[in-house]
Amino acid sequence: MKLYIVDAFTDTLFSGNQAGVALLAPGEDFPPAVFMRQVAAELKHSETAFVKTLTHDTFQIRYFTPVEEVDLCGHATIASFTVLHQEKLITEGSHTAVTLAGKLHITVSQEVIWMDMTEPRELRNFSEEESVALYQAYGLDLSHQPKGLTPKIITTGLSDILLPVNCYDVLVEANQRTVPVTRLSSAYEAVGFHLFYVSPEDNVTAHCRNFAPLYGIDEESATGTANGALTYYLYQYGLIRPKEENTFIQGESMGKPSVIKSRLTLENNKVLIRIGGTGVISLKGELWG
Repeated sequence: MKLYIVDAFTDTLFSGNQAGVALLAPGEDFPPAVFMRQVAAELKHSETAFVKTLTHDTFQIRYFTPVEEVDLCGHATIASFTVLHQEKLITEGSHTAVTLAGKLHITVSQEVIWMDMTEPRELRNFSEEESVALYQAYGLDLSHQPKGLTPKIITTGLSDILLPVNCYDVLVEANQRTVPVTRLSSAYEAVGFHLFYVSPEDNVTAHCRNFAPLYGIDEESATGTANGALTYYLYQYGLIRPKEENTFIQGESMGKPSVIKSRLTLENNKVLIRIGGTGVISLKGELWG
């Protein structure tokens, strides 16, 4: 089993979001789940992807945090196809990732890797009383909620609580209270919270922060699935138009700025969301023992 560390959603070494990638040898099956979780814990990154080759252009991927298996992880998918491409195991073009969230179409080029999200679904709107508790979990209150935008849970593979704030400084200064955030995430069956500020900058759609302490992730510097959900959220409010390229900046408060791209299209009366990014391999080796 070959192991890699990849900086995802960046083209700069030691920036972006780090993911482990465990590349199984041809014909090798997944090891037991307990072992994969132990490997993820040893690598100590938010997610590690275990990649099994099915055909020349189809790969089965399982994702583990240091404490739990998750159905899908955007930055670890970008990291996986970065490894496959840079190690010359695939060429540019179309590929398929088979995940617990479903089959995803992946397009690889020299400039960017694009991945399909699962079809977006809105799972929950929050009442004012419920919203108070969400904001309080970050030391905020309803005065920090932008006019016309409300918290929601949306999934494009993983469920996130999308929490809008009304200025960049509020986003930066938000202070997570781990116990209530973990409790609320569990109660609402969400992976975590995705805080965001809709940016007035021409080249930035939103600045974001992502937290998932329920899964052992205090804060994450780039989250593809959450920004896929945010793409659909902003489309609902008319802040994103179909076919345009969107740019989300995440990880600034961690000193690991990441750039996550998205596109939303309408096909056969369905909404399709794609997330795009680049990756850089920082370390590679083999598992011993």
